[in-house]
Amino acid sequence: MIARLAFLLLIFGFASGEDLTRREAPNVILVMSDDQGWGDVGYNGHPLLKTPNLDAAAEAGFRFDSFYAAAPSCSPTRASVLTGRHPNRMGVFSWGHSIRPQETTLAEVLRENGYMTGHFGKWHLGSVRADSPVNPGKNGFDRWFSAPNFFDINPTMSDEGREVKIEGESSEVTVDAALEWIAEVAMGDAPLFAVVWFGSPHYPHRASKADAAVYADQPKKNREFLGEVTGIDRAFGKLRSGLRELGIEENTLLWFTSDNGALKKVGDSGGYRGSKHHVYEGGLRVPAFIEWPAQISPGQHSTVRSTTSDILPTILQVAGVDLNKLPRLDGISLLPLLAGKMKTRPVPIGFWNARVPGHFTNPAGVFGKVIPTVENWSDRKISRVTKRVEKIPEKRTDIFHGHAAWISGDWKLHRFSMNGSKRVTWQLFDLLADPGEENDISGEHPDVLHRMQGEMENWLVSVVQSLNGGDY
Repeated sequence: MIARLAFLLLIFGFASGEDLTRREAPNVILVMSDDQGWGDVGYNGHPLLKTPNLDAAAEAGFRFDSFYAAAPSCSPTRASVLTGRHPNRMGVFSWGHSIRPQETTLAEVLRENGYMTGHFGKWHLGSVRADSPVNPGKNGFDRWFSAPNFFDINPTMSDEGREVKIEGESSEVTVDAALEWIAEVAMGDAPLFAVVWFGSPHYPHRASKADAAVYADQPKKNREFLGEVTGIDRAFGKLRSGLRELGIEENTLLWFTSDNGALKKVGDSGGYRGSKHHVYEGGLRVPAFIEWPAQISPGQHSTVRSTTSDILPTILQVAGVDLNKLPRLDGISLLPLLAGKMKTRPVPIGFWNARVPGHFTNPAGVFGKVIPTVENWSDRKISRVTKRVEKIPEKRTDIFHGHAAWISGDWKLHRFSMNGSKRVTWQLFDLLADPGEENDISGEHPDVLHRMQGEMENWLVSVVQSLNGGDY
């Protein structure tokens, strides 16, 4: 504990050593919405949305103005949060793919370091059956109240493998379950780690009547979508209030973000190119902020580029965990950024949509057609979620199918390789001068292009090596 707090003193320099060493390890709560784009909050300038609680929290802490989901869809990004690694390293290529049981998760590490752990809301990293090798309980969570995929009003949830039907608006139901557990844990001596993952504002957009009524002058499609975001905001406000009522808000690190960029038509990308499923900025940029009153003073923000893969190393450094003992990470600790000591990101960020189809997961039931599950997979698919990594067919390290991107400073390089071919095309953008990615300048900067091509190719090889079992 002393070493952990001394590290915080070294990074932040906010308090005397005597004062800081008396503090407890911080509680950590990670909140994630589902399909909320960068512009789908009031504080980023949305002309209609009412998100007073999110706006207030963003102002009360540290706001990330250039924050990226690790992938342009839900399951991969969630895998990046729990592992600090690019999702393709563990085969979570697209929505509905399972995390591998042999991955080391944030919950597992924190539990080993004295934390109580809980998962509430959307899982979408495998079956939430009690006998599943990839349910939240098998990934380090002491308590879990989870949905296999997105969920709406009056949802069916898995209460540690037991199907339960709950009445209420989905985001509020999630927070209620989380707060019940948080209140119980707060009475003990252990710090808590809670993951609160909303199922909104994912399609089909069914807001509560009260939330939809806020946008009564809008067409029904917009009204329901905007109402779901307001439902998130209200539930988030309830979570913040609950922490204050329990007297634990001061030393609770509360991190909010979304799992991918904006939806087409109803969502707001903030004017960036593309949307969900795209590796352009609109498919990756998401709202994000951290509120931690004990260590972060209000009103801070930064344009330094950061990503969901940075969450694990940041939290583990707060907990004093040696990151060198973990498998290869793609994320970095953002503690220097929070302390004002990081002016530019020291390492690039890689993205790779390999265009692998998603797996449909039925949101209407916990046990009916919950895919992927071990019991209804072929042998080939089973091997991807069991310890038998040696049976996973190896992928080639000279062909990288799909659309990948590499951000280094303000440069962003796109790589396109379609239909399993070695033929590759490239685009290069200066995000500072051209945040909309409209003008390909690859021909004007051959030195930059060549350097970044080499970096990206080396990274893609390393991702495939991980996928082939090289980290286990």
